[in-house]
Amino acid sequence: MDKPSSRNISDNVFMLGVDLMGRMRSFVMAFFVVVVLCLGFPSHANAHEPHDCPEGYPDTPAISGHISQAQITSGDLSFQEILEAGKHMFEAVFNSCDGQGRPSSTGTGEHREANQPEFTRVSAPDSNSCMGCHNQPRSGGGGDFVTSVFVLGQSLDPVSESINPEFSNERNTLGMFGSGPIEMLAREMTTDLHRIREEALLESAASNELVTMSLLAKGISFGQITANPDGSLDLSQIEGIDSDLIIKPFHQAGVVVSIRQFTNNAMNHHHGMQAEERFDLDPLKGEDYDQDGVERELTIGDITAVTLFQASLGVPGRVIPEDADEHAIVLRGEDVFHQIGCTSCHIPELRLENRFYSEPNPYNPSDNFSDLDQAYSYDMTTQGEGPYLDREGEGAVVRAYTDFKRHNLCDELDRSESIRYYCNEQLAQDRPDQDGKSGEEFFITRKLWDVGSSAPYGHRGDLTTITDAILNHGGEAREAQDVFANLPLDDQEAVVKFLKTLQVLPPVSSLGETALKTAGTRDWQIISISGVILLPVTLIVLALWYRRLDKSDIPLDKGADEN
Repeated sequence: MDKPSSRNISDNVFMLGVDLMGRMRSFVMAFFVVVVLCLGFPSHANAHEPHDCPEGYPDTPAISGHISQAQITSGDLSFQEILEAGKHMFEAVFNSCDGQGRPSSTGTGEHREANQPEFTRVSAPDSNSCMGCHNQPRSGGGGDFVTSVFVLGQSLDPVSESINPEFSNERNTLGMFGSGPIEMLAREMTTDLHRIREEALLESAASNELVTMSLLAKGISFGQITANPDGSLDLSQIEGIDSDLIIKPFHQAGVVVSIRQFTNNAMNHHHGMQAEERFDLDPLKGEDYDQDGVERELTIGDITAVTLFQASLGVPGRVIPEDADEHAIVLRGEDVFHQIGCTSCHIPELRLENRFYSEPNPYNPSDNFSDLDQAYSYDMTTQGEGPYLDREGEGAVVRAYTDFKRHNLCDELDRSESIRYYCNEQLAQDRPDQDGKSGEEFFITRKLWDVGSSAPYGHRGDLTTITDAILNHGGEAREAQDVFANLPLDDQEAVVKFLKTLQVLPPVSSLGETALKTAGTRDWQIISISGVILLPVTLIVLALWYRRLDKSDIPLDKGADEN
């Protein structure tokens, strides 16, 4: 064999360098892929810059970034990324760099002098985070008595420190689990009622006579409506809802249309976080309306994301005892609950025609985003945190135990052994008078599908047991209450045990509590359990692979042999 020339040696060294560089490049690329797979790309939802703290102020905002509605509707963000952003907003502990506080604004958005306390329990701001109150049994749930809010106290200027009911309505914090299906049922029922109203008007105009029609939606009666030939309406026979015939399923008074409206209200009321759709984009208010030095504190996209997060929380369900005897007691309790008349208001299940949740709500009040050309939707039977609704045809079944209707639970004052425990409010909060009784005595039927997880009870959260909640029903529910109170003890226990099976269930999807990223100020701060395990294992495998290649023979005289 000829001795290799200096040229051949040089060529061989060059080829060796190229080969080693190729291997190193492959190793680096593989390492990068592993890191990305284990840690995840920085969330697209957090791609936008957060607000800045004042110059020279050595701190950071709680919100790591804001998103736009265009990112959501264009599909630029995945459903998971939207929910991650919404959860981030819901759990963030807002600070002044985010825009927390409203020195020149009341909690209902009226201008005031900037001389009020930064935090105050009755008139608010009274909380740093949505999760500060909505936390039982986990993020998005209800709260105990300490989390009660003083509704309408936020409108007072100057603020009030008094919990006297002449200034506010004290209310317990309710959970948001299953709120998406609840909103969609209310929308479908509203559409049905509006259709009946239009039919009555058309028929009256055509016949030139009065036309009275029953207001039925999902089999539930909301009274009657009478149309006059001149196009006017007699609304005096409406029951349990407002004269606009819009079902408002949120707030215990039944006065809030949508999760979005609820969110916009709460962000300003409790945190002093003002949504641009209500403030910055309103020409009558303008940027930085609350004069805290921060503009566009929450974008339209932010509110959409936190709305979708709440809407997609798991649907409550049943936890059935494994013990056969206890199971039988629960089933008997369910039968008794029906037999004594409780299900006349706490209707066990209602059916949705459409299984999709869509945001925004077309019935939103004017100061809430409602552009249907920028709507976003998801399937409530397959998407979100889970558990999901059961699909039925193109629709779904909602087992919420409610009728979406306001009822009076207060006996007449002159009745013997009158029950008026739930009649402690003095402010109507836009609830109309009905049947000669004032609006503050009416409350929307409480959803029971999470009652086993939602103690305490009553609109103030001052009843510690389900039994207390039942025994304090008067008014329209007095007859059923009397029957329950006179049942044998074992039947009463069976009813309570049945109700305790209605619970918030653990999440079942990858978007649930165990996998959804928690809120933070850095995109890369979350490392999943799988990433913690996968990263070192994969690095070891790559190192062994590289070591094996490094020991392989590289023929320096390959070039000479080929020549």
